[in-house]
Amino acid sequence: MTPTPGSIPLQCRIVNDVVSLAGDKWSVLIVIQLGEGRQRFTEVKRSVEGISQKMLTVTLRGLERDGYVLRTVHPTIPPKVEYELTDLGRGLLEPLRNLGRWAMANHQAIRDARTRYDVRLQQAAE
Repeated sequence: MTPTPGSIPLQCRIVNDVVSLAGDKWSVLIVIQLGEGRQRFTEVKRSVEGISQKMLTVTLRGLERDGYVLRTVHPTIPPKVEYELTDLGRGLLEPLRNLGRWAMANHQAIRDARTRYDVRLQQAAE
């Protein structure tokens, strides 16, 4: 499908809506973690270093709303709640892993570019 000039903004908005998840560090970490299999809330919290209970709850709800995560409540006392990736969430794993590999491979080059830019900016200001 060849986009017409008027359709590009709509396509960009659609793509941005879907890939905005990749800019959210907690969502990415949780999806990667759940890629290991079904887990309880406390298991996810223990695995995602630095996340608060509230942020984990909010992020899991967002991932569930978007269809990446399935939340299952087992009728026990206390209730046992488990989270797992849906087919949609599992489909997201490979692109996220590829992005992670790319980030690791290019991290130093990006840091070097930032340093060069900052030096040039500082020199121009002097």
